[in-house]
Amino acid sequence: MTCGSTDWPGSVLITEVGPRDGLQNEQTVVPAAIKIELIRRLAAAGCASIEATSFVSPKWVPQLADAAEVMRGLPRRAGLRYTALTPNLKGFEAALAAGVDEVAVFVAASESFSQKNINCSIAESLDRAEPLIAAAQVAGVPVRGYLSCVIACPYEGAIAPEKIRPIAEMLLAMGCYEISLGDTIGAGTAGTVQALLEVLLPGISADRLAGHFHDTYGQALANVLAALRLGIRHFDSSVGGLGGCPYARGATGNLATEDLVYLLNGLKIETGIDLDRLAAAGQFIADFLGRPSHSRVARALAAKQEVA
Repeated sequence: MTCGSTDWPGSVLITEVGPRDGLQNEQTVVPAAIKIELIRRLAAAGCASIEATSFVSPKWVPQLADAAEVMRGLPRRAGLRYTALTPNLKGFEAALAAGVDEVAVFVAASESFSQKNINCSIAESLDRAEPLIAAAQVAGVPVRGYLSCVIACPYEGAIAPEKIRPIAEMLLAMGCYEISLGDTIGAGTAGTVQALLEVLLPGISADRLAGHFHDTYGQALANVLAALRLGIRHFDSSVGGLGGCPYARGATGNLATEDLVYLLNGLKIETGIDLDRLAAAGQFIADFLGRPSHSRVARALAAKQEVA
């Protein structure tokens, strides 16, 4: 598909990352029961791919110390997939025991960010990922690769697209079925996303790439459109725009799932997600956290209900 094409796809897959990527940075402790109820509501709204938690040391991410408890309490049904971030082999083994459907590994495209975030170099993070991916293959568990700072780094500034491709190719060669391209600090624009994909797509099929855009500069939906036009059909988003990055000052939440679904509905692109039920799930967690939703669509829908 050329960049100027308006032949939109019939459907797009959304991975809902709010329960993990969204809640992990909250100062308010979110009990397992609230997380389970949020995920139940998201599943009932039609979210078929949900990043539920992360099996990481509670020392580093106290909010996710209840990962196994959350996984045990989740509703199960055909076609509903739960993913967990697993930073190392120990985390993978715990996730496997808890019954995850899929795991994700994390690698940064910036040496500085890698050192600040996971205390190792890019090369070392790839070395850590390799035995985990191999173990997952033996267990028959799909592995998704997260590649962060693909547009810019809070410490190094702009990241050249040419730096992204070899890391993505290494993760795919190890056995990741897909790479989620993370604009971790939300600095991307339609132009920089297009430039990145034009470097990646000649060697990597579009169906092995996903977009994970933060909305710090209000550009996430524009970035989705740029990626759609180049063949990307899988996007990560967070209900209510939950999330941020503790290692990137000023980086606000992920693209709100409500805003993404509204955009795709307007293009008549099927997601399988009911917008009203999704917004209600977002309102549920916003009420618990004691603050308004960051989703503009959710706020607009709530205002309409108040007027009615």
